[in-house]
Amino acid sequence: MTFRATCITLFPDAFPGILGVSIVGTALRQGIWELDTVDIRDHGVGKHRNVDDTPSGGGAGMVLRADVAAAAIDSVGQDGRPRIYLSPRGKPLTQALVRELAAGPGVILLCGRFEGLDERVIEGRELEEVSLGDFVLAGGEVAAQALLEACIRLLPGVAGNSESLTEESFETGLLEHPHYTRPQTWENREIPAVLTSGDHAKVAAWRRNQAEELTKARRPDLYAASRDAPLPRAKPRD
Repeated sequence: MTFRATCITLFPDAFPGILGVSIVGTALRQGIWELDTVDIRDHGVGKHRNVDDTPSGGGAGMVLRADVAAAAIDSVGQDGRPRIYLSPRGKPLTQALVRELAAGPGVILLCGRFEGLDERVIEGRELEEVSLGDFVLAGGEVAAQALLEACIRLLPGVAGNSESLTEESFETGLLEHPHYTRPQTWENREIPAVLTSGDHAKVAAWRRNQAEELTKARRPDLYAASRDAPLPRAKPRD
């Protein structure tokens, strides 16, 4: 099954953007996943293909019209894919949600602009609102690319070493441990001796401890929920 992504946007030229480079771009060219865009303005109304109007009840800015947005959404075959509206008021994009989406047939992403989208479309087309975090962007294109990159790198055949995906931040409920590589000494800073000891059990314990300490300091909410997370597997060095 090929993962298929459709981005509904006022700026189709923004795609593939970052999705066209590195392992994600290679996977796109290999056909592991597919990307297409729908230009919202193609469904605009009137001579000038208007897509927005003033907010009902007054206020600053403009709102994406219900009829225009719905027409753009309806032009896309759903094929079992969830319809997602990138919105700062949506539920947080977590690694658990990323895994869930990556395991499915793909996604349909609506990239908002202006002050937002007419609420009736969100309700009428059963859009799932998803947020990258507690901040506001000018539009949903960057958020859509971030969501897709997070999903696509989990698809079979995309990552060069699939085992590395299981030890990343959030996969065990903790933030990831620190990483080191050559040279052994850099600006009078040494690689921790345990990492070059050859004792894989000690390496695993050190990584677990470091992950716990980092998570406790930076994300106490994650730490509180991770006390039963499994130890990371020690991997022999090539």
